[in-house]
Amino acid sequence: MKPSKTQRQSRILKIVREQSIETQSGLVEALSATGMTFTQATVSRDIKELGIVKVATGDGKSKYVAMKHSGEVAAGRLMNVFSEAVISINTAGAFVILKTLPGTAQAAASALDSMHIDDILGTLAGDDTIFIATDSVDIADLLRLKLIGLSTGDPQPDREYS
Repeated sequence: MKPSKTQRQSRILKIVREQSIETQSGLVEALSATGMTFTQATVSRDIKELGIVKVATGDGKSKYVAMKHSGEVAAGRLMNVFSEAVISINTAGAFVILKTLPGTAQAAASALDSMHIDDILGTLAGDDTIFIATDSVDIADLLRLKLIGLSTGDPQPDREYS
């Protein structure tokens, strides 16, 4: 019997949470290893429906992560808001400070919160500024690079971004 769409998507979420999957073909292979065989096109549609996005890991690689939905707004839309809203990313001690377009800081912070990035202790958003608390100066510096990758789509930013 062929697994239902719900079963397939549930398995995809489990794989993404438990493994570091970098590509759609890698996800297809991981599904196959659990006895579920589907085409890359099917998996691609599932990724979009589930709000799974690719994020930089900070070691020059990227991986898929499942973002949670926030009310009626799909996580993918929040990710688009984040990447379009961010103007600059800087650090101040153990804080990362993001400047955004006016009125977009709260949506961008919501996108960050939905990603459940371990290095983020908490976010505080105003109208055009987000303060992100971390444990240390070193973590703030690494997080800054990750966030640059998220906002530019480049997992290894090689330019200054401020």
